[in-house]
Amino acid sequence: MNTIVLCSILLVVFFTIMIGVGVYTRKNATDVNGFVLGGRSVGPWLTAFAFGTSYFSAVIFVGYAGQFGWLYGVSSTWAGLGNAFIGSLLAWNILGRRTRIMTQKLDAKTMPDFFGKRFKSTPLKVAASIIVFIFLIPYTASLYNGLSSLFGLVFDMPYWVVIAIMAVLTGIYVIFGGYMATAINDFIQGIIMLVGIVAVIGAVLSDNGGLVAAMQKLSAVEADGWAGGAFSSFLGPDPLALLFVVILTSLGTWGLPQMVGKFYAIKSEKDIHKGTIISTVFAIIVAGGCYFLGGFGRLYADKIKYNPVNGKPLFDTIVPAMLSTLPAVIIAVVIVLVLSASMSTLSSLVLTSSSTFTLDVIKPSMKKEMTEKKQVFVMRIFIVFFIIVSAVIAIFKDANPSVTFIAQMMGVSWGALAGAFLAPFLYGLYSKKVTKASTAVCFVWGCSIAVLQLIVSLAGVNVASWGPVLGYIFKSSINSGVVAMVGGLIIVPVVSLFTQKQDAAQVDEMFECFDEKVSVPKKEALD
Repeated sequence: MNTIVLCSILLVVFFTIMIGVGVYTRKNATDVNGFVLGGRSVGPWLTAFAFGTSYFSAVIFVGYAGQFGWLYGVSSTWAGLGNAFIGSLLAWNILGRRTRIMTQKLDAKTMPDFFGKRFKSTPLKVAASIIVFIFLIPYTASLYNGLSSLFGLVFDMPYWVVIAIMAVLTGIYVIFGGYMATAINDFIQGIIMLVGIVAVIGAVLSDNGGLVAAMQKLSAVEADGWAGGAFSSFLGPDPLALLFVVILTSLGTWGLPQMVGKFYAIKSEKDIHKGTIISTVFAIIVAGGCYFLGGFGRLYADKIKYNPVNGKPLFDTIVPAMLSTLPAVIIAVVIVLVLSASMSTLSSLVLTSSSTFTLDVIKPSMKKEMTEKKQVFVMRIFIVFFIIVSAVIAIFKDANPSVTFIAQMMGVSWGALAGAFLAPFLYGLYSKKVTKASTAVCFVWGCSIAVLQLIVSLAGVNVASWGPVLGYIFKSSINSGVVAMVGGLIIVPVVSLFTQKQDAAQVDEMFECFDEKVSVPKKEALD
């Protein structure tokens, strides 16, 4: 069957299902709790897949897989395994239960709302909302990266049309069904991603004579300081740089509002156990598979595109080049796979942005009390707004590649959000001694590192003259993002030692939720 026809059929079926789910779940989105959290009654499979599909988008499949696979070879698979065991397994075990319990106790529906109620501070809530607004929009716009080159394999259409289709259809089902529509569609999209990545890896390896033959070819590729074997080695040609990638892409999820928000909606204790396993297995297959696939990118060095100015490879063209020689059915599956990954993450981000802005900025500023119905209506308006803004940014960036500000802003977004939020959120769940001042300092710290990195990147500053330490930190947004996160984990407890503590009675009352007695069957807990 013709590739265009096959892709068109699969896409029509896919879009029909997505919209159908949105219409079906609209009855669950009539109030704020239902629209934002699915009534806090979402089961383990939906929650785990929502977590995983929000984690992995076209950015990882096309951008990161191509970039890090080219730089580190098959050792980039460590990034995928880090995503599975640090970004998923540990995140669920350390954050899942306590996040669910305390956010319900505080009646917090967003991360800024958590900071405001946990530390009894409206300024903290507003500041967190502003940080989300500033840094989540460019991150949302980055989700469209890579779609153009993939769709170009099959369809002869302008890039803006691809963006518009994805944006409109995502908006329809999120506006109709809210969190529940997003969760159910994430589950469907997750299944597509699992099947798709396995099929693509098998096809690419088969195209190169199998796993052993592909590894032999890769081992012959030379790298700086290596006669061969660099890209097929256990740790790759640059283990330290790879470590920074693993930390940023794995630990960073602990501080991202759209990721942590999934824990707010978990239904029960047993669902946490199931969700932990499901989410981890999902990440091993999808993230591990993506990075493993990208590791063979150098076998296609003659098919990818290069920057005419500096001669460096255009990373977004590596994975499409790998797919260009595959059968039509595999290409069709990949198109739907990448679209699924991008739409699932986009839906999560715009729902997070709209709920945060409505509940933490608009609602407190209103003189009259906003009814539940009006809050949901305003959130739907902002979903449209955020989707339009992200799409316009992506289209503008593609049409004006010389405008580097947008690309750099996208690069620092992840590090800014995680650097500002990870430490105070984590410590705020576990320690009664964390102070409001330490949280504020961490907000400033994370955002300052990101802004400095942005200035350095835009101005083309030669950071090598800053010395070996600072020079390495600001060499890339990956390195500075890791420093922002790890630095926050040190700053918060240190600053808390010297700043005013919260009222002990208030904090004790908050933490009572963890000591509340519940009865469970012996099969779940022994005497």
